[in-house]
Amino acid sequence: MNRGMNSNNPVVAEAIDAINNGDRVAFAAILAPNATMSDDDVERDLGPWIDKEIFDVNGRFVIETQDQDGLGMLVRFRNDTWGEMKTHWRFEVRNGKITRFETGQA
Repeated sequence: MNRGMNSNNPVVAEAIDAINNGDRVAFAAILAPNATMSDDDVERDLGPWIDKEIFDVNGRFVIETQDQDGLGMLVRFRNDTWGEMKTHWRFEVRNGKITRFETGQA
């Protein structure tokens, strides 16, 4: 899969690299201690969700378009469970850590 562009935000870019490299430890290191997330507007338990949707199923992330700040984007996301789909992602970053992200089908 073509990796496409990377985020204009360095913290988000690092998170995407961790996802595409299958590196859960590196991804977890970018998250704030009490980070939260939602999927299709439903709050999820972050740890189990990233395992089930990303790291246990070879999740891969290709940015198609992004906001100028690199925090919001339209993505081709694929994993072994769902195949490839268009999704939107929005990240919140504070003090060099991701404090929240929201994703869902586009």
